[in-house]
Amino acid sequence: MPVTNPWLAGPSPTARLDRDRLQERILNLLSSQNMCVLATAGPDGPLATPVRYFHLDFTLMFTAVAASPKMRNIAADPRVSIGVFAPLVGQASSRGAQIFGRARVLHPGHPDFDHHWPAYRWQSDHVKRSRPLDEPPTGPLVVVPAERIVYTEHWLRREGYAPRQFWRAAEAASEQAPETAPPLARMTDER
Repeated sequence: MPVTNPWLAGPSPTARLDRDRLQERILNLLSSQNMCVLATAGPDGPLATPVRYFHLDFTLMFTAVAASPKMRNIAADPRVSIGVFAPLVGQASSRGAQIFGRARVLHPGHPDFDHHWPAYRWQSDHVKRSRPLDEPPTGPLVVVPAERIVYTEHWLRREGYAPRQFWRAAEAASEQAPETAPPLARMTDER
């Protein structure tokens, strides 16, 4: 029987991409998709919510109604996990990322709001809802700077790389002088 993708057979390679190549692949995935699944935890247990997102480098952002279950959960525990994935056609096309970070809710006037807001393309939502483009939304913007990303792409096996790759913001921070590296740079667990 012919095998469509013989490179999927056998043990997975274990080689790691260099940081620049891995970052390029992650940013390509984030740029080519616009929906994610946001996982939060609340008093009733875990909650996984489909959310439309935008990104600025490795920070994902979205808006939400303040009284929504996801926003209540974020207020109680800002630790979140976000799943971004490309449509699956078969094992060879498996490509996605698990993004772990702490959500921050930014309101207009917050010092970081103006940095992130231009990357959030609210205009398309307004057009779809027949809202005027000269009245931007006034609600909060939720930003999730990635602390850790588990990137999966089975196509990497063709080039001799492990299909699961790991990225940490701490690695970039550790390249800074020790006195300026954020506390995240001291994290070492590989969860």
